[in-house]
Amino acid sequence: MLSGLEHLQCPSAELEQYTTDGDLAARWLTDISTFGDLNQESRVVDLGSGNGILGLGALALGVRSAILIDADKSACDVSQSNAEKMGFIDSATVIQARIGIDPIGLDSADLVISNPPWGRQSPKADRPFLDEVLSNRLPTHLMHSAEASHIEPLFESRDWLVERYGEADFPLPAAYSHHSRQRGKTRAAFWRLTPI
Repeated sequence: MLSGLEHLQCPSAELEQYTTDGDLAARWLTDISTFGDLNQESRVVDLGSGNGILGLGALALGVRSAILIDADKSACDVSQSNAEKMGFIDSATVIQARIGIDPIGLDSADLVISNPPWGRQSPKADRPFLDEVLSNRLPTHLMHSAEASHIEPLFESRDWLVERYGEADFPLPAAYSHHSRQRGKTRAAFWRLTPI
């Protein structure tokens, strides 16, 4: 089902917009559910939602509501369209906002799920996302480069429990001019971040 969602037609290299593969999203959401972090009462926020695959996937698993937040208007339009097609128009809220710049208020949320920019094109592009998580102090599941070495020290220094619980290949279709292969992959890792 997640593999059939509409994708962004013109992804932005500057925003590091890479669509999360449907199989990978389903596997990751299953992991999150196994922790007990997704249930019928969960109110999920997908930071940097792209086409909405993670928030909508959480809704498909039965969470109460999902807020899909992205800076890109076209991504928000695609998320809205995907929510309508999946029948989640009443439980999905799409918000266009720049993480770290626009106030987004996560007061009504229980859990954050995010696959932020990894900072390959713009160094520290992930920092506004990580700062948003830190400031809201909500349990968070994060997908990031398996090579990222700054996640644990950043969160542990702020009294968070940090658990790196898995890795997977992240498919990279040739979407940008700097890609030299038709299809590649990179290694992603998954973290569960819990404020103490």
